[in-house]
Amino acid sequence: MKFDELDSRMRRFETAHDHCVLPEIYMVARIDGRCFTRLTKEVHQFDAPFDERMRDHMCATTEHLMNCGFRILYGYTQSDEISLVFHRDDDTFGRKLRKLDSVLAGEASAKFTHLLGDIGVFDCRIAQFPNLDLVVDYLRWRNEDAHRNALNAHCYWALRELGESMQGATSQVSGLSLSEKNELLFSKKGVNFNDLPLWQRRGIGFYWQSVEKEAINPKTGEAVTATRRQIFRDLALPMKDEYNAFVRALLLREHGLESEV
Repeated sequence: MKFDELDSRMRRFETAHDHCVLPEIYMVARIDGRCFTRLTKEVHQFDAPFDERMRDHMCATTEHLMNCGFRILYGYTQSDEISLVFHRDDDTFGRKLRKLDSVLAGEASAKFTHLLGDIGVFDCRIAQFPNLDLVVDYLRWRNEDAHRNALNAHCYWALRELGESMQGATSQVSGLSLSEKNELLFSKKGVNFNDLPLWQRRGIGFYWQSVEKEAINPKTGEAVTATRRQIFRDLALPMKDEYNAFVRALLLREHGLESEV
């Protein structure tokens, strides 16, 4: 059998189950850390419940993903997860899911491993949304999830610091309402949850901004002002309905649809 014939025959087995995201469908990637609780609490013993070193590693990883060849309009990270909103017309890899999943997971794993100096592994999944309203709902969901996770974590570690076992702390927090968890945190540690940094309570957003920079014209040697796009790291995102309005306006603007704001 000639090589070209063998090559064509074998590639059919590789691509037989390729699935591609349809045109004009919004794509959002969610990249999650694998076994990060053990990695960050046992192996490297980062501060609990939040550590600025871990925060900075996740921020740098998110910014790397926004700069590695995809048209990413908005990035968001909380805990050990990252969400990325693609431009609706992004056609990288022909929108093949297996390529998007594998490349984003690989890029995230490589960047985070380099930063940590130890192996950190991520997986990736692509959510497909038929309209912008659902993309906004997705981002609100992750933002609210960050809030609940942060409150749970602060309550749990407050109890652990007072000598509770893992099981005992988990049991005390489980089943409490949000107001009861706020009261627990204040009564046990004197901490008002609403006074904690927003990046802990609501996660961190990343989006593009145009900035003017001084440059030199290579032909004339004259000083000029150049406009560049760079990623802005937002550690104080708005909350609740204001967050919905913020991300909607941002995504409409990036798609050139400001008139629909």
